[in-house]
Amino acid sequence: MRALPFVIVLVALLLVVYAVLDVLRTPEEAVRGLPRPLWLLVVVVLPIGGPALWLLGGRPKPEGVGQPARPSRPTREGRAPRPVRRQPVRQVPPDDDEDFLRSLRPPTDEQP
Repeated sequence: MRALPFVIVLVALLLVVYAVLDVLRTPEEAVRGLPRPLWLLVVVVLPIGGPALWLLGGRPKPEGVGQPARPSRPTREGRAPRPVRRQPVRQVPPDDDEDFLRSLRPPTDEQP
């Protein structure tokens, strides 16, 4: 039971250190809600609430979070455009790759 306060203080300290480093590494234009210096003050002054507020309200959202999967407005044709799907890159085995096979052949004086 005596270790519980120590664990709580240690977790709070680690959370503050993580949040301070995250605030400092985040670009100024990506910070949400408050300016970066004010976020640093909030994180340091409020040991548990400050980092929680930063992680929930000040940190930039990851790419694609909070964005609709498809556009809500239809296009001129009256339907929403299809999402672009990337075609998988076809890997060519070495024995079928002409450039690779050419590199294995000894150089000759004759050029075809």
